[in-house]
Amino acid sequence: MGDVGRAARPEALQAGLKVRTFLGLGSNLGRKRENLARARRLLEKNGVRILRRSGEYRTQPVGDEDQPWFVNQVVEAETGLESLELLALIKRLEGEMKRRPGPRGGPRTIDIDILLAGRRIISAPSLRVPHPRLAQRNFVLRPLAEIAPQVIHPVLRKTVCRLLRETNDRSLVQKLRSRR
Repeated sequence: MGDVGRAARPEALQAGLKVRTFLGLGSNLGRKRENLARARRLLEKNGVRILRRSGEYRTQPVGDEDQPWFVNQVVEAETGLESLELLALIKRLEGEMKRRPGPRGGPRTIDIDILLAGRRIISAPSLRVPHPRLAQRNFVLRPLAEIAPQVIHPVLRKTVCRLLRETNDRSLVQKLRSRR
């Protein structure tokens, strides 16, 4: 599998199978929109090709509501990294962006989640794909439905658009105007 703690080698990625992956990005500390842009640049710099991205959404915190609102976005990416290698890269990039350990759902400069990885179903101690709470989170479903409404959740066997219609999550999700 290689050294998962190191940056991906672009030449190695060219030879491998590319996986269409959807990543959720979120930030609620510092310059939130700039944090998302930096995360996208770092992913690209490390061999994760971004194919499409949703708009950015101002989202109400879920769980611990006593914190700043988030800015969230979903990107569709292509990578030759295995899922655990991608997770190791994400954790390294989050560290570079000064994410500090804290409670789940708590404040953070950046959060990058693997939402879907093709049709793969992964259940490892450190990673579950599809993301286990994807179908219960408006802040993920809204931007994902914007760029991939007909993608099918491989476990629930429902489209993203249908999951959005059926979710019980009533937290506020407001699309931000694009910056020019």
